[in-house]
Amino acid sequence: MKNKEVRMSGNKGEWSELYVFMKLLSQGRVYAANEKVERIDEVNYPILKIMREEIKGRIIDYVINDKEISIEIQSDKILSVDRKEMEKQANILLKNIASHSGSFELEEIAEFANGIKVTKLKAPSADTTDISMQIKDIHTNFIRNVGFSIKSEVGNAPTLLNAGQTTNFIYKVTGLSRIQMEEINSINTRTKIKDRMFKIAELGGKIQYYDMNHTGFKRNLIMVDSSMPEIIGNMLLYYYSEDVKECDKLVNMLGDRDPLGYGDSMMYTYKFKKFLCSCALGMKPAKPWDGLDEANGGYIIVKANGEILAYHIYNRNFFEQYLLDNTALDRASTSRHEYMSLYEENNEIFMKYFKTNLRTLIVTQYAEKGLLKSATLPEDYLVNHIASSFVE
Repeated sequence: MKNKEVRMSGNKGEWSELYVFMKLLSQGRVYAANEKVERIDEVNYPILKIMREEIKGRIIDYVINDKEISIEIQSDKILSVDRKEMEKQANILLKNIASHSGSFELEEIAEFANGIKVTKLKAPSADTTDISMQIKDIHTNFIRNVGFSIKSEVGNAPTLLNAGQTTNFIYKVTGLSRIQMEEINSINTRTKIKDRMFKIAELGGKIQYYDMNHTGFKRNLIMVDSSMPEIIGNMLLYYYSEDVKECDKLVNMLGDRDPLGYGDSMMYTYKFKKFLCSCALGMKPAKPWDGLDEANGGYIIVKANGEILAYHIYNRNFFEQYLLDNTALDRASTSRHEYMSLYEENNEIFMKYFKTNLRTLIVTQYAEKGLLKSATLPEDYLVNHIASSFVE
């Protein structure tokens, strides 16, 4: 009878973290990626060991030797496993990840993992680090411990940041009468957001970025760049009004229209790349950000075919271009967070757009758009504000 402790359950992304752990132990190195997510053969990072801390204060080292992996606690070897066997189990795991959906258990894989002192799919972490390892720089021979964030393309597109209550962007609407606002607010089609935005423009209304609702998120964006709230605010407006999802296209629109008056389209590209990189490596809306990368090694990508590539901090330019080329806005479920509801504050009316995710695309997959909740506009206001959520 199998021990119940070997049971492990998770989704594709969580099982992918275990796959990365096992696969990297078997191959002993990780290759760098270019901006097209292609392997750079001449750039790789030899892995000396991978460290896991499933129990606080108890670090287990998985030391990679020529033919075996030595499992050690405080330099004392407790057992070993053949690297070929580790590779075999990793490949079996990959096939299972590809063939399952939702949350699932893999008893044989869990039993193997338990046998090498792994009882959790995801080692606990207070930051965005998903895997910690000791690598050697092939150019300088410098050895350092680094942490990487893991994103898997095996299955659904991974999300950089999710929508929530902390991520409201506020827009001021002018040029409309009360009757016109009632007409707009009565639109309750399946594509209500797009249709309302179109109607505002048709009636001569003007929508402008006004402010952000959450001071913490605004502060973090300003840490990236003082103009970042306005940049994202305008990008989000283009997304809702013109249904353009891809971030590279939205940045081009910013450059063409130049809402901040830079006179140089590259300014928007440069600044938004920094924002994407900050999101990927540790910045979160609700948590005060110190400007440092929590995943101080970089970003690991699990491609759909199981190949594992890394964007090391040394290759930051490739990483930033990858993020820009492969990221889009995705309107998630609209059943929570009072999506499109109205509220009154300081004698002004606000309309909430919620649930827009910043999602990394896999073969341009997008979540299906949900039906939106209806709302009614109070009759005694001629000027309103629209609050829109971007990411959390």
